[in-house]
Order: sequence, then structure tokens, then C-alpha cells
Amino acid sequence: MDSFELNKIIGAILGTLLFVMGVGFLAEAIYEPAHGSGPGYDLPGAPADAGPTDTTTPPAVADIGTLLAAADPKAGEGAAKKCQSCHDFTDGGPNKTGPNLYDVVGRAIASHPGYTYSDDLSKHKADTWTYENLNAWLTAPKAFAAGTKMGYGGDKDDQDRANIIAYLSTLSKSPKPFPAPAAPAASSAPADASSSAPASNAPASSSAAAQ
Repeated sequence: MDSFELNKIIGAILGTLLFVMGVGFLAEAIYEPAHGSGPGYDLPGAPADAGPTDTTTPPAVADIGTLLAAADPKAGEGAAKKCQSCHDFTDGGPNKTGPNLYDVVGRAIASHPGYTYSDDLSKHKADTWTYENLNAWLTAPKAFAAGTKMGYGGDKDDQDRANIIAYLSTLSKSPKPFPAPAAPAASSAPADASSSAPASNAPASSSAAAQ
């Protein structure tokens, strides 16, 4: 092989190397990340763990007297059908998964014969199923008695709950009267009239009053 051929081979190799290096420099210039191009957007982090929901804290309960004033026992009878798998509503009817509910309004809590109540509900034996207690119980049973056997989670719809309680009140030979609606919150006392009276209404001077 003469020197001319050797030079051509070496030149081709050098040319290839220069081409590859040039392509590398060009790619780096094109794809180099920008610096100082302004503030970026921070992706939102994971929300803080709110912890488990406390089902034993008594929720705010609406005034049952106010609710019962507009309650519909017939609608309550329909709504109470969801309870029939666990409760009997007839006079002298049997206990089922839950106790018989005939004449439940005014009955001592955890007292129906033949039914074994949970320890937590039995702690309320000194009390009765007033309309107020039934309202609190049906709103959140586990808040009323944490260890209750009843798996029902409660009825948070005020009107639906009032309808059911109104229906329960009819299941008696001597229905208990509804409590009166709570009085509306008192408004702030009116401003002192003497402080706002115009000066022209001030009493006359002592000399004039003596005339």
C-alpha cells in the first residue's frame, strides 16, 4: 500500500471522528436545560392524613319538637319499612334481631321483655325513650351507645327521621303528645331609648318645672 492510500484511510478516520464530535456538540447545545428561566410550578403535595372519623361523637341534633310539628306519620310508616327486617311493630309481636317497637315512645330504655340488650345501652335503663332520646338515637346510634348491637348507621335526614318518630308515636293505645317546638333564639335587646332620644325631648329646666 503506497503512502497516498494510507493518507486517505487516516483522513477518513479523522473525518469520521470530527463528524461524531460535531454532532455531539450540536446535540448538547440543542438539548441543554434552560437555567434561570423563571419560577417553576410546585406540584401539590399529598394531603395531610385527617385521621379516622369519630363515629362516637354526638352530632348536633335538630329540635325534635320543631321537626315533629311538620312530620308525616304516613310517610314515616313507609320509611320504617327498612327496619322491619330487624324489628316487629305489632302489639304483642315477637322480638327479632332487635326488640319489638310497639309502644316504644315513653318506654324505659333497654327494658322490653325477652330481649338481651348491649351493656352500653343498658347503662341508660334509668332513662326513657322520650322523643328527644329517640331523635338522638336515630341520628347516630353509636354516639348514643357506642357498643350497641344495632348495625344501623343512623338517619341524618331531619324530616325523614321525624316522620319515623311520628309513626312510632302512633304505635300505642295511648299515644304520647309531641313536645312543643323550641322557642326561637331571643334577639338582642333594643337600644336604650333614652340614649337615642333627641335633645329637644329633654325635660324642661328645674325653674320651668316648678311653675
